[in-house]
Formats: sequence, structure tokens, C-alpha cells
Amino acid sequence: MSVPRSVALERTLYTLAAPVLAAAPNVFPDGAVTTGLALAGAAGAASVVHAATSRTPGSGRRILRAMPLALVAAVDVAAMFTPGWHADALIAAGWALLCGGLAPWSRTGRTHHRPALATPAPAMALPVVHEPAPLHPLDDADLLTIRARQLWERHGTPGGTLIITATPHEGMPHDLTLLLRSAEPGRPIRSLTPAGVAAALAVNEADVTILPVAHQPGHRQGGPGWAEVHVTPDANQRRHTAPTDHEWWADRIGQVGGPVPGSQFVKKVRDPERKVTHYIAQVPDDMGEPRVNLHTLAAALKTKYDEGRMFVTIDGSQVLVSLWDSSPLAQVFRATRELLTPDKNGRWVTGYLGNGQPARNRVYTDRGAAHGLFVAPSGGGKTQLMALHIAADALFGAVVWLAAEAPDEKAATLGGYTDRYGVGALYMIRLLRTLDALMDIRGEMLWEDGQVHDWDPNLPGCPYRMMSAYLDEFLSAARDGEYGAEIMDLAERVSVKGRKYGVGIKVAGQSIYVQDGFTQLLCENLRENCIPVVLKVAPKKVGDMFKALGIPSENTPDPLPRSFSPAEAGRIDRVMRGEPEPPADSNTGGAGWIVEAKQPDVLRTLYMDFKAGLDDCFPDTVAALTDHEIRELEARDLWFDWTEPPRPGEFGPEPDDENGDDGGAPKKGGGKRRSGEGRKYATRRDTVTSPRQALDAIKNLTGV
Repeated sequence: MSVPRSVALERTLYTLAAPVLAAAPNVFPDGAVTTGLALAGAAGAASVVHAATSRTPGSGRRILRAMPLALVAAVDVAAMFTPGWHADALIAAGWALLCGGLAPWSRTGRTHHRPALATPAPAMALPVVHEPAPLHPLDDADLLTIRARQLWERHGTPGGTLIITATPHEGMPHDLTLLLRSAEPGRPIRSLTPAGVAAALAVNEADVTILPVAHQPGHRQGGPGWAEVHVTPDANQRRHTAPTDHEWWADRIGQVGGPVPGSQFVKKVRDPERKVTHYIAQVPDDMGEPRVNLHTLAAALKTKYDEGRMFVTIDGSQVLVSLWDSSPLAQVFRATRELLTPDKNGRWVTGYLGNGQPARNRVYTDRGAAHGLFVAPSGGGKTQLMALHIAADALFGAVVWLAAEAPDEKAATLGGYTDRYGVGALYMIRLLRTLDALMDIRGEMLWEDGQVHDWDPNLPGCPYRMMSAYLDEFLSAARDGEYGAEIMDLAERVSVKGRKYGVGIKVAGQSIYVQDGFTQLLCENLRENCIPVVLKVAPKKVGDMFKALGIPSENTPDPLPRSFSPAEAGRIDRVMRGEPEPPADSNTGGAGWIVEAKQPDVLRTLYMDFKAGLDDCFPDTVAALTDHEIRELEARDLWFDWTEPPRPGEFGPEPDDENGDDGGAPKKGGGKRRSGEGRKYATRRDTVTSPRQALDAIKNLTGV
């Protein structure tokens, strides 16, 4: 039988040591070898005693390992007392045989080696099989919960969770809510995902919503070890096909990246009489002012932005979206005396905003008489707008004068309802000279209390009426080579001082640009003391127009469409048949913006039917100046027929006759100097708009 090499080596060492043990006491009784053997034996004996008295594991192996050394001392002592060497040899041989027999059992130096072939292999211990504890103790679960648990466990308990309860949704056979808990008590749920739940329940991932569970004292636990899962395939299908108003708003409008991101639906109101639907929504306060994308909002409401059916109003954190069945800007709002009559604050209805609110203007402000500024291209509804303002001023009891740069049928009709009406730059400059003098006259007129006051409609005892002067196509008259410079100067003066004397100037034209001849001072004075109305501006001029009115770029509105009527259907059929397109309904006259606050509002002005007559919109009598005012104007030689040709000396000294003899006699028409006489009005550089005017200006400067 073979033994391990370490055992064979150890037995060899014992065999070689046996002769040494037998010979040493006889040959070297007092030598170093004998002493070394005695010490080794003493050490071995001490180790045996220590191992025998110790209770630590492995003491038996330690005794067997130390036994050969302990026996060395015994062999050495026995050899010293036995006569002859034969007995010593027998004792040493017995020691070698005994130690060689104990060598396999000492297990010294045998780590990581194969066991001795003579040692039988230990039998394999069978693992103890424990019965698994049930995942769910008896908790009186209903049938739905039991089946849900079976399905959940069959798919490996997604996310390492257990179903506590399964609650069905009423009216939805496939919808339910699962209350889940971590399979390891006290551990959070980390790997639960909508995809894992959807795969286990065979639904779409979009139909799964995972929510945290709040702690409910006295009811159930909560926190990261719990989760609530909503599985709603039926509800999502219904939400897609027949959503409620809240669901539709959240999915189409209030979602991230939607037309009004972050907004929450509040309510929907239908006005059947006005044929408009209002949607009210609100954004959280921490999101600031609502952000609205008008084009995508119109698409969500199944309309087009340029159809003029949708209007948005923002009030703090609230949003009002008004969707009309047909564009209110395409409707015709008839002017009536009731709408045009100013209220106690001087306000009257000039039209209707896109959201259906009345758009109001005023005949006076808290600073005095109101001015006016009307901007519109040819055919944009400017004369209609002037007619509304003239009627409102007349119904307020003001004296109204009208000067037009060129003859106009509608302007002539309006002239019949004013105190004075005329055409041309000459008439306009005479009107403005009279206003300039009238301010001086009114500045000296005493009120009932014997004092002089600035005009105030709410202060009793005023000795004169409010005056309102309308200047149609003002810029064209201001460019007149002979009278234009003085017309602009006088208009500036009236715009600055007139409000204090109850004198308002209303300027109408196609432009308010400085480069077109409109001075910055006049534009600022009019803008600060009136509510401007801008009608149908060309798209490329919208930005510049509102910039001139002091509107910041972020509040500049988009251009109005060419028509508010929807495009006629069937264009593809007409193209295939080669038929022409129907004419566009140009119904944007009277549509524009009213600028009362920092942001312009779209409006449609009231409509006056000139062909049917305007008597119903105007008072029965026409207000005029007081006798005192007329006498003072006559004394200044300003009250006469302003349509007659220029009077001698009316616009400065007459040139010498051909003979050069002035005779020293006073000229015809002499007397008191008229208002404006003696002032020199050089042609303004900003009124030069053509090469011919530039040439005339150079000739005037050089005296050619």
C-alpha cells in the first residue's frame, strides 16, 4: 500500500535518527548531541502536556506531532542506564517503529494535499431542504387579487414586488389598480418599471402609471417600499376616442411643448346668442405669465390663425381662448346713437374687439380735451372712423370743425353735421390759425366764479364749449409748398396747449412716420392725449407703425389677413376642371387695432351707412362758438368765409407792384394783425419728399 511522500519521508527520518539515539549516550555521554537530544525531548514533553491540558480544537493532532520528540528524551534516559549497546539499539528501533506508525495520523504538513489512499473518503452530506414560506399569508384576498397574484408570480414578480390588493375600475373591465409592496420587507422598490408591468400584464407601456404611496396613519404603510400601479387600457382608449374637456386640453394644449404648455383646464362656456365658445385655463403661479403659440393653438382648435375666429386674452396667470363660429371681424356692427353717446366719463363705443368686448374711445381725458389719431390706407375705413368720432363729439355738445385736404363725398356729407367744413391747405391753415387765436381768447374768459380755469368738463360754470377740429389727409396738406410749414407748426402748438382750453385736434392720414413729414413732437403729443386707432396697415409696415406709436417689439401684433372669410372649398375640383377661383371677399375695411394700453387690441369699428343717411347718429342741432368768441375772432380778422381766396396781407406783406411805388398808403385788408401774421415759416427740411420740392427749397434759400 502506497503512502504519501511526506509520510515516507518522515518515516525515513525516524529510521535514520534511531542509530543516533542508540549511539549518542554510549559514544558521547556528556557531548553536545546528548544535550541537544535531552532539550528536544523536554520541549516535546512540554508541548504534549500543554496540548493535553488545552481545550482548543486540534489538540489531538498537536499531541501526535509532539510525541516523537517527547519519546526522544525517554529513549535517551533509558540508554544511559542500560548496560551495553544492544538494549539501546532495541529501544531506538522500537521508537522508530512507533513514530513511523503514528506519522499518517499526525496530519502535520498535509494542507492542500490529497488524503492518504489508505484513508476512506468521507460521505457527502445531503442538503437540508426547507419548505418555502408562502409569499402571501392568509389575508382573505378576493378572487381578482388572487388571480392577479398568480399572474404576477408566474412572470417572476416584476421589480421584486408582491401584490397586496387589486382593485377594479368601475365600468372598465380591463382596468385596475395594484397596490404593491417590496418582496423584501424594509427594502425599497428599485427596479419596477412601466415596461416590466406592461410585459407581465400584456398591455401597452403607455397604459401603465406608477405612483408613490403616501403614508396613511392607521390604515396602511407607505414610502419607497410601496407603489401604486394604475393599469388603464380601457380608459386610455376612451380618452383617445371620446375625451372629456379636461383630458382634451391636457393632451392637446397643456402638454409640454403644446400651444399653452403647463396650462390646466378650468371650464368651457358656450354663448349661443353670440355664437362663441370660451375656454378658460390657468397656469401655476410659479410658471409666470402664460406662453401661447397662436398658430399651434389654432390648429388644435381646428381653425386657422388668419381666419380671425380665435382670440386669446391673458389676465395674470389665466388664459381665455375665444373661438367664434365665424370671425367677429367679418361682421358688420351698425352704429347707433346709443353706442356713440359718451357716458359720464366721456367714453363711447367705437367698435368691438376680437373677443367681443366693446372697444371704447373718449372725447376727453383727465388732462383735458382729447386729441385723435387715425391711421389707415386708402379704402381702409378712415372716413368711417372720423364719422364716428365726429358724431360722438357732436352728441357730447362739442363744436366740430372739419378740414379736408381734397374733396371727398363722405367728407362733404359729414360737413353738413359740423359747424364749419372746407377743403384744401388754405382752409386748413385758416382753421388752425383760428384755433391758435381761440386758445388765447379762452385763456382770458372768466368762469362763473370770476376766475380763469383750465377746461374741465366736470367743473361747472365753463363759459365755452369743447372744440374738436378734424384734419383729414393732414400730411398731404402739411407738404403744401406754400402753407405746409405753417400748418405743421400750428398743429404742433394746438397739440401742446389745446387740451387746457377744451380744444382737441384730430389728425387723420395714411402715415405717422417722421420720414414722411410727421414731426416727433406732434406724434408724441397726439399719442399721449388720445387713444389711437390704426386700420388695415400693410404687413411690411406693421412693425414700423407701432414702433412710431411707442409700442415695444414684443407687443407688436401680427398683420391682419386680406380677408376674414374662410376659403371656399372645392379648389382641387376647380383646378381639375380649369375653372377660375371665386373673388376674394375683401371685408377688412374698418378692421384694425385700438391702442389704449401697452398692447394693441384687434377691433372692428362701427359702420355708418352714408347712403341711408346719418341723421339717426347725430344730434338735431349743431353746436357753435359763443358770441364772445366770434366777436374776438372777428376783431382779429380771423372769422370770415375761409373758402375765399387769400386776402391781401393775410400771409405776410404784399410784394411791391411793378412800378415799385408803394405810395405809403395802407393796403387793402389792413388793420389789426391776424394770428400768425408776421411769423416767417421756412419750408421744413423734413417736408421735402420729392426732387421738385428740394429744388424749390434751394431756390428759396438762394433767393433765385
